[in-house]
Amino acid sequence: MTTNKTKPADANACQDAVPSPVDAALLSPEEMERALHELREHQLELEMQNEELRRVQVALDAARARYFDLYDLAPVGYCTISEAGLIIEANLTAAGLLGVEWGALVKRPFTAFILKEDQDSYRLARNQLFATGEAQLCELRMAGNDGTVFWARLNGTLAREADGAPTCRIVLSDINEHKRADEELRESEERYHLLFESESDALFLIDTGTGLVIDTNRAALELYGYGRDELLTKKNWDLSAEPAETQRLTRETRICPGQVISIPERLHRKKDGTVFPVDITARNLTLKGKWCLLVAARDLTERKQAEEERALLEAQLQQFQKMESVGRLAGGVAHNFNNMLAVILGYTELAMGQVDPDQPLYADLGEVFKAATRSADLTRELLAFARKQTVTPKVLDLNETVAGQLKMLQPLIGENIRINWHPGADLWPVWVDPSQIDHIMVSLCVNAQDAIADTGTLTIGTENRSVDYLHCAGHPHFAPGEYVMLSVSDDGCGINQDALEHIFEPFFTTKEVGKGTGMGLATVYGIAKQSGGFIDVHSEVGQGSTFSVYLPRNAGKAAKALIAGVPVPPTRRGEETILLAEDEPAVLKMTRKMLESMGYTVLAAGTPAEAIQMAREHAGEIALLLTDVVMPEMNGRDLARNILALHPRVKRLFMSGYTADVIAQHGVLDKGTHLIYKPFSREDLADKVRQVLDSQ
Repeated sequence: MTTNKTKPADANACQDAVPSPVDAALLSPEEMERALHELREHQLELEMQNEELRRVQVALDAARARYFDLYDLAPVGYCTISEAGLIIEANLTAAGLLGVEWGALVKRPFTAFILKEDQDSYRLARNQLFATGEAQLCELRMAGNDGTVFWARLNGTLAREADGAPTCRIVLSDINEHKRADEELRESEERYHLLFESESDALFLIDTGTGLVIDTNRAALELYGYGRDELLTKKNWDLSAEPAETQRLTRETRICPGQVISIPERLHRKKDGTVFPVDITARNLTLKGKWCLLVAARDLTERKQAEEERALLEAQLQQFQKMESVGRLAGGVAHNFNNMLAVILGYTELAMGQVDPDQPLYADLGEVFKAATRSADLTRELLAFARKQTVTPKVLDLNETVAGQLKMLQPLIGENIRINWHPGADLWPVWVDPSQIDHIMVSLCVNAQDAIADTGTLTIGTENRSVDYLHCAGHPHFAPGEYVMLSVSDDGCGINQDALEHIFEPFFTTKEVGKGTGMGLATVYGIAKQSGGFIDVHSEVGQGSTFSVYLPRNAGKAAKALIAGVPVPPTRRGEETILLAEDEPAVLKMTRKMLESMGYTVLAAGTPAEAIQMAREHAGEIALLLTDVVMPEMNGRDLARNILALHPRVKRLFMSGYTADVIAQHGVLDKGTHLIYKPFSREDLADKVRQVLDSQ
């Protein structure tokens, strides 16, 4: 039986297409030929299908190889994790990140590679993934098999195996570099914030488009008095106190990227309305891709005040230096002028002794004598101002000294002026010439009398005062220490500022011509300086004036005895040998007698050479060299060096009638030098000699 049913084009179909021997015997030749043709066609079709299958298999193998290359060599690690937390599959990258062989990863717990501190975070994310099916992301620290710790980002998605079991597909990324960069960025921002906040100048970040303040530091809040939220609503020109035109020009100023500009001394306004000067520095920069202006405002208030104070101090210093220069000039002129006046007075007095008093010439010589005497008085005032006059200081209780002068002062200034006396309690003693106190009181009281037009009050007081370095900062003529202050105040017309700047200069006066010499206050100034103190004045026009003379506190033994109200101890004596060198015969003779009366053995020399010869020839010990400072041939300092070479243990005491500045030129006012001023009393000499001999 023949059939034309089409068979499937496969091996079975081909086999079915071959006629069986029984069927072939029943086929005609034509049918056999046709069957064989169909058989050949099926064989050809089968071969073509097999070739296609081979090509598909090759492509599939190539695709599978590419997949595994991409999978294993991907820049991130891939892991498949079972619901129990075991690694089912992983790529080579994951094995490399975890530091193990690829085959050793399978069936290991994924948590074995997570730091213990971060395992809870991982479990929470994994449980949420299995519970919700939604992708989960977490960052944690992982440790490789070699102990290397790195930050990783895990991105997990839910998947199912062929058997339907749920698994977690994890993408594992090494983010160590990102973390390091984030940390560096955080540290950089912290440093920036720290620098920004710790800067002493007020800092502002300004939006260049709107002018709004977008950030500021603590210094700006403190300087301008705003809260941070308030200041962040301001525009940069809201803080300016400059005229509108100046503000406009400032706003229109263009700053190139990276350029720094400075705007000196602009006026800004605080929240309370206070206007103050600032220096402005501005710089253009980018912040998060946006152009901003970094503005620094430096408060100039203290600098301006310091400049004003420095200018004032410089003016005061210049005035002080001028007074010192005038003093030196006055001292030099007065010293020479005194010698000439001595000649004029001497010869005038001689001439008057040879002329009959009834003759007109006698009266004329008398006028010359009076004029020369007044000139001598003026010279003495000049010397007092220059601190070069000879004085005889002693320990004084200033309350007693001033109180003794009050009876004399009242008739001097007149009954229309009432004197109020306010002595200070427990007043310290001072070391000063009593005649100089007389001069101070007379000069200040007469000046006060002239300042009071009709009736008024004169107040005299004393007080202990301690002056510290802080107080001296604004008064360059002050010096720190303990002083007794003598003040004279009046309620007169006062002194204007211009006159105050020159009030102590010689020959300067605010009085009418012929009413004053201009030397009264200059002399008081010189006396205060010579005593180691200073003078201060406060005055307002129409309110009166106060002159305060500061005299150093004396704390010597005689002063203590004076305070205690007990007699000074008896003259101190000794038996040592003293080498005395003095070029003035009368002083040499007098000093020798004083020392011998105290029990000392005295070797008296009228010249330095004679003193050296005596020291060389003296067989015994010389305990003390008492020498004048300024002598012909050799000064006292050089004489002492020569004597020390002969008698190394000799003590030295210098004496002089010259002023301190002259003695300093001869180098005997160094620290530790013993000095006694002429003229000195027997008790003064005895105490000083004993003090030096007993010193170590």
